[in-house]
Amino acid sequence: MATWKEATFTVHSSLAIEIAWTIAPCIIVLLLVWPTARVFDWQTLLFSAALCVVGSGLLYFAVNPLTMWLTFATFIGYAVIYTVILKPLTPQNIVIGGASGAMPPVLGWAAMAGNVGPEALILFLIIFLWTPPHFWALALYRVEDYRKAGLPMLPVTHGNEFTRLMVLLNAVFILHAYWLWRDYSDLLARKTFRFSLIHLSLLFAALLIDHYV
Repeated sequence: MATWKEATFTVHSSLAIEIAWTIAPCIIVLLLVWPTARVFDWQTLLFSAALCVVGSGLLYFAVNPLTMWLTFATFIGYAVIYTVILKPLTPQNIVIGGASGAMPPVLGWAAMAGNVGPEALILFLIIFLWTPPHFWALALYRVEDYRKAGLPMLPVTHGNEFTRLMVLLNAVFILHAYWLWRDYSDLLARKTFRFSLIHLSLLFAALLIDHYV
């Protein structure tokens, strides 16, 4: 069985390789885009496909097949199911699509342990439940941008007051959500959005500290 130091070295080495292979396509795309300062559809597709292929190969051979397949499923879930299908179709897009954004702890667990344990699923659920009110707070003060883009985010389809109620009912950062529900302003929506980021970071930091204390 590998020691903690050996496992950490393996993860760091894999990360260094992946970063190197990620930078290379970025430089290529930059050289293609530089003359016009515009990104075309074919360049975006080429870039994303290159990252998917290279990243999948690295995960399969340098980490383990389980992590590769889970990451590939996450890629399809976010890039295709959420972005292409759900986002322009339903105001529940972020509720369903939030599953992809909640996958990183599962991927990290699979990379280190070679399986998906109940602990990883608990971390997944924490982010999954945190995601909708987090993004609805953002959508509240960016509602006109979403409306112009034709995207049916909750404030566009159901209005400001209903969205604030949903933030309140779904939010674990309850105090900011309550203030947002009672007395809305764009400034308060921004503060709620920023606090949700801090809240999740502190929560996972506390879990990490608890592991070593």
